[in-house]
Amino acid sequence: MVAGRATSALAIHLAEAADPIRRWPGLGTVDTLPLTLVLVPDSASMSQAFRGRAPGWGAGFALPATRTVILRADLPDVEATLHHELAHLALHAAVQVRVPLWFDEGYAAWSSGEWERLEFLRMGAALGGVTPPTLSGLDGMLRGSARTADVAYALATSAIIELARRNPTGTLNPILFRLREGTDFDMALQQSTGLSLYQFEETWQHAVRVRYNLATWLLAGGFWSLAAGAVILATWYRRRADRPRRAALDEGWIVQADAAAVDPDDSVG
Repeated sequence: MVAGRATSALAIHLAEAADPIRRWPGLGTVDTLPLTLVLVPDSASMSQAFRGRAPGWGAGFALPATRTVILRADLPDVEATLHHELAHLALHAAVQVRVPLWFDEGYAAWSSGEWERLEFLRMGAALGGVTPPTLSGLDGMLRGSARTADVAYALATSAIIELARRNPTGTLNPILFRLREGTDFDMALQQSTGLSLYQFEETWQHAVRVRYNLATWLLAGGFWSLAAGAVILATWYRRRADRPRRAALDEGWIVQADAAAVDPDDSVG
């Protein structure tokens, strides 16, 4: 673990959390040792660590070739970020063939249980729907700005979920088994789902449009959120409109002082 003195306690905690003996979905137990964890204090230090070749807004990065994980100490949920980056190392340690970025990031989020990422797609549904990009376009979004990153990671996670759904087992085990054997990614996808990469792309895009649209959001409880918001807004507006009338009713009233004044010395806290 490499860290400064100010973050040494957090560094020790993360080093203990980075237990290499764990089972990863579809991969089983993967040895990620030797492992180097680098803890940097902020965004500027993150950007400097990569000499500007990686965005400083990232919470963490994994370098599978050297089995190195770099994390930012100034962000919340650093341990969750660690698990995400360890998933990258496990995937690349087990699979030697090249996989698309969307699969790499989607697997890391999915295997780490980052279901909250899908909330960004639900928010998109509340705003009128989600328009999914192509899979190659999704790779571009994942390399893009902080503004598009949250949606991009959510879409990558949804692609992994759809990939598992397209296999009778409902898991990624079949495609990961073929990838570990050295099968090309496109062929492994077709053998495990019966779909070409282009067909899977269309299937995934359709699934995103169906699951994350305004109608689905309303049926899933969004209507009651809107209704509750409308009630709160109506109550606030009514009280604001009633202020002049209540002020007029208060005019002319005289409140007499209480004859039995309270002595401060008799009060109890």
